Amino acid sequence: MAPANSPVCLRLAATAAAPLLLFGATVAPLAPPAAQAGGGGGVTITSYGHSALLISGGGARVLLNPFQAVGCAAGLAEPRLSADVILASSQLRDEGAPVASGRFLVKPGSYRVAGLAIEGIGAPHDRVGGKRFGLSTLWRWRQGGLEIAHLGGTAGSLAPEDRVLLGRPDLLIIGVGGGAKVYDGKEAAAVVRQLQARRVIPVQYRPGGPSASCDLSSAQPFLEAMAGTPQRRVGSSFSLVPPLGDGTVIELMR
Repeated sequence: MAPANSPVCLRLAATAAAPLLLFGATVAPLAPPAAQAGGGGGVTITSYGHSALLISGGGARVLLNPFQAVGCAAGLAEPRLSADVILASSQLRDEGAPVASGRFLVKPGSYRVAGLAIEGIGAPHDRVGGKRFGLSTLWRWRQGGLEIAHLGGTAGSLAPEDRVLLGRPDLLIIGVGGGAKVYDGKEAAAVVRQLQARRVIPVQYRPGGPSASCDLSSAQPFLEAMAGTPQRRVGSSFSLVPPLGDGTVIELMR
């Protein structure tokens, strides 16, 4: 463990049929959905669009980035549901809106909620050290026997201490749509390779590409940047049960 006065500790204190082809990568057939289980029995992930995901397992329900149906989230049904804990990247209306019930966490720090040890890490929301949009929060926790990292709302490069704190995730949730406050496809692919994540869920993108009210692109640039990596279409809900193996797989949710 790092000494209490190390840069790492100081930063914490401050802050799943036949194969198909998709963008040149093999899409593996889906296995039957696994049953949700507590403890080390895995997790079930449900997508509500944009970067809002509900992760259930290990006796807890964790909601990521609830949104109001405005801007890039316009036209989506708001995730008005209950969870044990809500982990938001920021308090922007499209990634940290007060539309769900549960303990709301948005600031960096160490927390224990519903039996989960959760670490929040402050990081620049933009590409200029937070000078335009301030800081967002990156999240790491263990649930259902899986190490999970949530990078749904940042465009800043990971500092060396961030990579240490995030470790090697079993499941990485990462924004890929570009724009002013989200990684673009190439940037997100670089982070995936840095962290060597086993499963990756891309979020924060717009299927139709940028519009007058939304600067996010589609997920295609990210998928092309990850060419050669297995990619699966898993619909709006799927389950992951450890162990996951060593290679990276991209899980494309609807």
